[in-house]
Amino acid sequence: MRKGAKFSFMFGPSKHTRFFFDCLPESPAVNSRHLLLLLLLLLVFSVLSAPSYSEASQIQEFTLANGLKILLLENHRSPTITFQVWYRVGSRNDQEKSGLSHFLEHMIGPKDYSRMIAKNGGESNAITSADYTVYYANMSREKIHIAIELEADRMARNQLDGAEFETEKKVIMEERRLGTEDNPASALTEITTATAYSMHPYRRPVIGWMHDIQRISREDLQRHYRTYYIPNNAFIIAAGDFSAAEMLAVIKRAFAKIPPGPEPPRVKIQEVQQRVAKGAILKKRAELPYLLIYYHAPNLRGPDSFALDILATMLGHGHSSRLYRELVYENRLAYDITVNYYRLSLDSTIFSISAQAMPGKDPQELERAIDLLLARLRSEGVSDREMEKAKNQIEADHIFSQDSMYDHAMIIGQYESSATWRLLRVYLEGIRKVTSGDILRTARKYLDNDRRTLGILIPTTD
Repeated sequence: MRKGAKFSFMFGPSKHTRFFFDCLPESPAVNSRHLLLLLLLLLVFSVLSAPSYSEASQIQEFTLANGLKILLLENHRSPTITFQVWYRVGSRNDQEKSGLSHFLEHMIGPKDYSRMIAKNGGESNAITSADYTVYYANMSREKIHIAIELEADRMARNQLDGAEFETEKKVIMEERRLGTEDNPASALTEITTATAYSMHPYRRPVIGWMHDIQRISREDLQRHYRTYYIPNNAFIIAAGDFSAAEMLAVIKRAFAKIPPGPEPPRVKIQEVQQRVAKGAILKKRAELPYLLIYYHAPNLRGPDSFALDILATMLGHGHSSRLYRELVYENRLAYDITVNYYRLSLDSTIFSISAQAMPGKDPQELERAIDLLLARLRSEGVSDREMEKAKNQIEADHIFSQDSMYDHAMIIGQYESSATWRLLRVYLEGIRKVTSGDILRTARKYLDNDRRTLGILIPTTD
């Protein structure tokens, strides 16, 4: 990911909804009045600042003869457009050497692309993930044709600049040193992920292992580009102030002439079911101990994904969530704690709990406290009130996560890259159908300590 790239993970708690829901009192008598006020406030905010739920049904889909899919969403709230080209290639596709997709993202593109976009009043960047690489530009409707032409050039006839290759390699190596090797939490995440996945390429870091980055050649990047940067392995999302018919015509003129390529090789490796607990300990210079707990979980294609989303919200989204309230506020064992479930992945994913221990606290004591809370959840389940509060929070976050054309297009792209954008239409319906019984069953099925992966950062002074 280039410096300054922005990225919003789907359905993470927004600052707006964290404030609203954390302000809800625990008294049922008072809570009903506050909940009504909250819902009214959210309705006002949704009308004034967020896209309508029905916008997912307004997406228009087209496919060119060369296999390039185009998704268009008209929205005339402001005279701006986001134009995004998504390639179905990420670190999971790095075969011989890790870090290829990320390195290629740094190298590829029309010369002075960012400068040209900025000169015309826009902003641009690129993102590489485990599953995809996306290039985007946000510009005025009068200038968006510049980004479209530049992106077509990127796909059609890019030449990797040999003079910049070694310089960019040093930049990426420094990025890895600063972002991972010198960052205790990131270093623990990398090690724990590599331990949790024994076979699947998700075990590799997106940026790549240092020894692989050093070995990557310009020929490796050219081969990777020719294999994956083809129209039949990509899709375009345009959202904003335009006429769909006119936008389609502009995109066709720029991209239709690019020939398709051979079908890229597909990742066939599947992760074996974890049957025993695993762990990793990292001793590193750091201020405070850090704890990671990973559980394997299905992605959005699995019917349990909706219950897992609610479970993550109840456990660790916001200051009133179970783990945060008991471990941070009440028992003062953790300085911070979060729970994440990223359902928008191409293959099976991870349900994670991360916690930073308070000064002087033993991370194993924090681990035991989390275990007790999860055991109570698996035994007693959750109340309908707690579940409905989480559902309301998710629905509010769903609104606020789409409060810009860029964010909305990113959400559409994440759905399309992991399955199909059409599943976005049924997300809230799936959330609303989850019962407290589903939550109990899901917690017992996936939050199994005998199949978890535990990562512990132990601070050192040297």
